[in-house]
Amino acid sequence: MHPVFLFFSALSAFLGVIMGAFGAHALKAVLAPDMLLVYKTAVSYQIWHALGLGFIAILRQQNPDARIIIYAGWLMFAGIILFSGSLYLLSLTGVKWLGMITPIGGVCFLTAWLLLIIFSWKALRALYSLN
Repeated sequence: MHPVFLFFSALSAFLGVIMGAFGAHALKAVLAPDMLLVYKTAVSYQIWHALGLGFIAILRQQNPDARIIIYAGWLMFAGIILFSGSLYLLSLTGVKWLGMITPIGGVCFLTAWLLLIIFSWKALRALYSLN
């Protein structure tokens, strides 16, 4: 087994819980309500996509030669860093240009999910011989 995506999944989830707790306790009184909402969005997307990355880790273990899963995993991880990371920095620093990075992370997320759709469609076609 190649545990890289499991490692990044667990690390991302762990850090997401820390960031969520930090936001709920330390930042609630510090950040403006709109920036707190941005921060919460970062936490939410990080946690959900950490779980998605864990799903990819399982798929990777079951399909070690499927390059499409590897690409999906790296894109999901890049999405966590770019999307959530840029929102964390934006909410904490107020530097507006960081918001330009967020959509790149979103595209990484979408592409990763699309690759999983393609992988599953191919698996369905093979299972039911849909040519």
